[in-house]
Amino acid sequence: MESPLNVLSPFFLYLCLLLALFQAPTPCISDPNPLQDFCIRTSPAGQSAATCKAASAVVSDDFFFDGLTKEGNTNNSFGAGLTQATHVQFPGLNTLGIAMARIDLAPGGLNPPHTHPRGSELVMVLKGAVLVGFVSGDNVLYQKVARRGELFIVPKGLVHFQKNTGKGKAIVIVVFDSQFPGIVPAPFALFGTKPAIDSQLLAKAFKVDGEVVTSLLSNFGN
Repeated sequence: MESPLNVLSPFFLYLCLLLALFQAPTPCISDPNPLQDFCIRTSPAGQSAATCKAASAVVSDDFFFDGLTKEGNTNNSFGAGLTQATHVQFPGLNTLGIAMARIDLAPGGLNPPHTHPRGSELVMVLKGAVLVGFVSGDNVLYQKVARRGELFIVPKGLVHFQKNTGKGKAIVIVVFDSQFPGIVPAPFALFGTKPAIDSQLLAKAFKVDGEVVTSLLSNFGN
């Protein structure tokens, strides 16, 4: 009778496969490791597969970006201005698995609740006092007022926000472990979709009167 642990038996091979899967290391970065020193993006940002600029044509300016030195426009209903430095605005970041952004906040300004589906976010306050918070999968709120030079980390994919709690303007720099972390603003994802999500569905989900949902939908152009 053949032993069930015979090295050629299907049972043994299946067991080895399971052990390999459970012992495989967990990835610790969002984007795959590059296969070359750099890949200066030349194809349109919307294309998933980027075309690399020829190495002979690469210059020092390809690795330079001054966009975050410019003040963001806070003249809007949220009092917040976002300036991004992803591989879209800064092609030199392509394949490097990192991105940044600058957030300018007027007094009382809010970067509304949103998520980044492809990256964790490290927040550093450059100026002012900013309430930074996120909500875990267990619906626990973690928040802290951060001031100049202080850091707050937001895990990947969780709903989070920043609010200026000081009397003057605030400036925040954020770093992502992805060249294109994406952004899904919660208010727009629910009330600003095209076409609009059914109002009765939203009313039931939020346990409010339908008129409240109708008003919210109209605020976002629906």
